[in-house]
Amino acid sequence: MALVRGAETAAGPSRWLPTHVQVTVLRARGLRGKSSGAGSTSDAYTVIQVGREKYSTSVVEKTLGCPEWREECSFELPPGALDGLLRAQETDAGPAPWAAGSAAACQLVLTTMHRSLIGVDKFLGQAVPYVLARRGGVMNILGATSGDTGSAAEHAFRSRPGVSVFMLSPAGRMSDVQRAQMYSLDDANIHNISVEGVFDDCQNLVKSVNNDADFKQRYSIGAVNSINFGRIAAQCVYYVWSWLRVTDAFTSSARAAEHDSPSFSFAVPSGNFGNIYAGHLARSLGVPIRRLILATNENNVLDEFFRTGVYRPRSSTETLATSSPSMDISKASNLERLVWELLGPKEFHQQWAELERTGVLDLSVHATRLKDDLGFVSGTSTHQDRLAAIHDVSTTHNRLIDPHTADGWTVARKVVEPGETVLVMETAKAEKFGETVAEALGRPAPVSPALRELLALPQNLVSIPADLGGLRDYLAAKAL
Repeated sequence: MALVRGAETAAGPSRWLPTHVQVTVLRARGLRGKSSGAGSTSDAYTVIQVGREKYSTSVVEKTLGCPEWREECSFELPPGALDGLLRAQETDAGPAPWAAGSAAACQLVLTTMHRSLIGVDKFLGQAVPYVLARRGGVMNILGATSGDTGSAAEHAFRSRPGVSVFMLSPAGRMSDVQRAQMYSLDDANIHNISVEGVFDDCQNLVKSVNNDADFKQRYSIGAVNSINFGRIAAQCVYYVWSWLRVTDAFTSSARAAEHDSPSFSFAVPSGNFGNIYAGHLARSLGVPIRRLILATNENNVLDEFFRTGVYRPRSSTETLATSSPSMDISKASNLERLVWELLGPKEFHQQWAELERTGVLDLSVHATRLKDDLGFVSGTSTHQDRLAAIHDVSTTHNRLIDPHTADGWTVARKVVEPGETVLVMETAKAEKFGETVAEALGRPAPVSPALRELLALPQNLVSIPADLGGLRDYLAAKAL
């Protein structure tokens, strides 16, 4: 196999911008997919309208999954505002996909996401302060990260007016570079909170705060990671962009044929089920995706679910520390969204209550539907698999991939079918995981001068136990 540049259009990307954009902020209570039951949560959602027609109340109720909502504020973007927000992202356009051709009439493709990921958060870093300035008020963003999304969010919002970021991360569960990217920030509005536990403990704390509507309102708490649906909606763009790039050289009739018989699939390293759920939404919206290939590491709760239909979350003590640490998650928050779609509101609440009572959700009767109708297939990758994948891609294609991408590459190679092209989502830079890359290559991993400088910076963080009371006290003391 040999890596080749994916095709790019000669004229470059084109962009159509609407002349009228209306932004409306809605406040909803009793959202679907919340395990604490109806009426326990309150979140703000933003409706972005193109044109002057009023949004449909029935569509809002169907989308939010609850009838209890109100319009909080509404304003029109002035001419040029949307263009300015988008132009700020243009430097983050990633390279075209790299394709690894195979004589077996199938191929794997690496499509770079880590630069685009920063682009999404950078856009939010521009857009959120803009909306806050128009509607008034402040926002205290509370998030949990297993490594990369927290760093991107912090860099996007650092020193932004009217916004503070409180980012929870699992103590000792990230790489040196991941920690340095976050903890080296000394901006007054960035608060790094190291939690004595695993990512699931961090996420449970964030969910507990979000389930307290009065506390959220009093301290203007918002979310930025995939717990917030707005982030998942933005991630859908990755799948549209990647599909367009790998079909750039297609004729219009060849592209049309893809809608009838898709040949492109996506392999996605997955921990919290946010990224691949965005792929599912893109597929539902009409992007001709053949299959969604979910790759896990040794914490393979999601692989077990998609193979058997049985969801069995594991405790913090059962969650292993692996060499792909951003996927060391045993309770995928965003799986609730898919299960809600699968079962519908009434059965969802009944089944989810049973999961919380017994620790097991048996949806084996839906296993065939998950595979045949929704296109999900899954697999597990181990430490030795990661080392082999990193070494193979480096030796054969002269390209370094990180351990999480190696998980996706491994599972894609296991399940790829003749005539199928699998786009493997490249989700992070290899240099963030130098120790694992060095073990795979049998030599020290390259370290750039910028990375050496980053690792030498002093780090700023506070440590707390996995205790809701301690987090609430800290938020109350530091919130804007």
